[in-house]
Amino acid sequence: MVTTASAEKIYRSLGPDTQIGVKLNVGAGGALTWLPQETILFDQVRLRRTIDINLASDAHLLLAEAIVFGRSAMGETVLQGSFSDRWRVRAGDRLIFAETTRLDDEIARRLAHRAVANSSVATASILKFPGSETDVAAVRNLRSNFAGEVGISAWNGLTVARFVAPDGATMRRDLTTALSALRSGPLPRLWVN
Repeated sequence: MVTTASAEKIYRSLGPDTQIGVKLNVGAGGALTWLPQETILFDQVRLRRTIDINLASDAHLLLAEAIVFGRSAMGETVLQGSFSDRWRVRAGDRLIFAETTRLDDEIARRLAHRAVANSSVATASILKFPGSETDVAAVRNLRSNFAGEVGISAWNGLTVARFVAPDGATMRRDLTTALSALRSGPLPRLWVN
């Protein structure tokens, strides 16, 4: 299990994009639980992040990533900026998951759209491999415990859950609830303190 000591903060840039590249490899029979704390973006951010994961065909992965657009408790809003998040997951050299999220220019206006985040400022994803309908049922059984919006589905051996919440604290509670249903054993102490 890998986590971080604190939230990652990406401040404004008047110059080039900040680039973050995450490369994870899980060998035969291995298991990785990747649970970094949320990434907090500030107004006029310019971030390009890539997450590339290579799994052996029998490896296990549980990954959670959360993005918070400004600290609501501090009255901060991400009005403008550029954010790109590209994920690629391969198992046994076969691409099993690929997605790219991109928000440019008027980020707050885009997040306000109902089909994007319905004015929420915190988003997250959980990816589990191998995943199943049992995972889906476990999270859906907790639906009354979620304060934000949560959707989950399973297909082709993957389970993917999506979250939107009005603030980072709500997102953290919802993620903690879902992760507790999807994994055996405790979450990192930093996640529950």
